[in-house]
Amino acid sequence: MKNQTNECAKQEVYELDFDGLKASLPILPLPSGVKICFFNLHGNVLLTEKCAELLAKKIGECEALITAESKGLQLTHCVARNLGMPLYAVARKSKKLYMQDGIDVPIASSITTGKEQRLYLSRHDVELIKGKKVCIVDDVVSTGASLAGLEALVEKAGGVVYKKAFVLAEGEAANRPDVIYLNTIPVITD
Repeated sequence: MKNQTNECAKQEVYELDFDGLKASLPILPLPSGVKICFFNLHGNVLLTEKCAELLAKKIGECEALITAESKGLQLTHCVARNLGMPLYAVARKSKKLYMQDGIDVPIASSITTGKEQRLYLSRHDVELIKGKKVCIVDDVVSTGASLAGLEALVEKAGGVVYKKAFVLAEGEAANRPDVIYLNTIPVITD
């Protein structure tokens, strides 16, 4: 047990501040050789609530929200609550039984998946965003592959991509003028 504690203490972290709430992101290597500052909202109620509150203020007015599973789910839930929206659309990465009459689009590999995927949207969620100004909400934007998939899904469903909001912009994504974000993190190439 003592060795595990020492190993954890040695791990490099990247520190962030979200309007007074501190977050320590572990720096993790990817198979590609780069290192990322791993951001995970799963199970972190305080951080999720704080980020959702701050993002909702930046988003302001829109008619519908969409996110991709899984790390954007609880964030988007909280953003929707902050914006007074009772529903939001969820793009899934596998086709579920209730999605047989929905739509799908391919997405290129992202920095964390490393492989091509598809995004699926149920008929219910298609109707939720059809003809509306939609804000895409997710935890991190990096290469933009997942974002491009969500944009294609919104357009295929008949919605209009109105805003794109993220907790973090990673690497070059921080230079994108078309995204809203709360903070930046680097891609580390030693």
